[in-house]
Amino acid sequence: MQLIGMMDSPYVRRVAISLAVLGLPFEHQNVSVFRHFDAFARINPVVKAPTFIADDGTLLIDSTLILDYLDQISPPDNRLMPAVPSERLKALSLLGFALAACEKAMQNVYELNLRPAERQHQPWIERVQTQLFAAYDQLEHAIEGREGNGWLFGDRLMQPDITLAIVWRFQQFLLPGVVDPARYPALAAFSARAEALPEFVAAPLE
Repeated sequence: MQLIGMMDSPYVRRVAISLAVLGLPFEHQNVSVFRHFDAFARINPVVKAPTFIADDGTLLIDSTLILDYLDQISPPDNRLMPAVPSERLKALSLLGFALAACEKAMQNVYELNLRPAERQHQPWIERVQTQLFAAYDQLEHAIEGREGNGWLFGDRLMQPDITLAIVWRFQQFLLPGVVDPARYPALAAFSARAEALPEFVAAPLE
């Protein structure tokens, strides 16, 4: 199995960390969709990160689809999504808000860090940031009281834990000052605790 993409992408990073948590060996190719466009296109003409190459050569190009596949090839007791329908529903809800926050953080990064200042549209920036805060509000409420007390679905790290921690770290790293950690103490503490785990340390945000 191969994972192509840079760890500065939260989508690439959630796959890399999930592979490590699942104990699945893989080869990582540090190829950028910006700096190595032509090289990436030779692997996947769509040039989308993450790109995952299964052992039979099949390409998967969306992190959620990749993670679904990885869960399916893992033993049931190792899987990162709950099997019980009510727990799975809760996990999907948390993932939805975490991925919404990720999407809005990415839109902020593109607007603030890549678009020239004279072409930035402030009403759009404010709208996207309002959506980012709304997603964080939902997540903060959902995880309050979880600091140092296991993970969201028990003692074992699961996909909502991984994704939530990664999204917070990505936004804080690439958009410093946009979201005050003091406003979301549970999220900040939760992410910091996850980032100290060996699987996270081995896939640093670059």
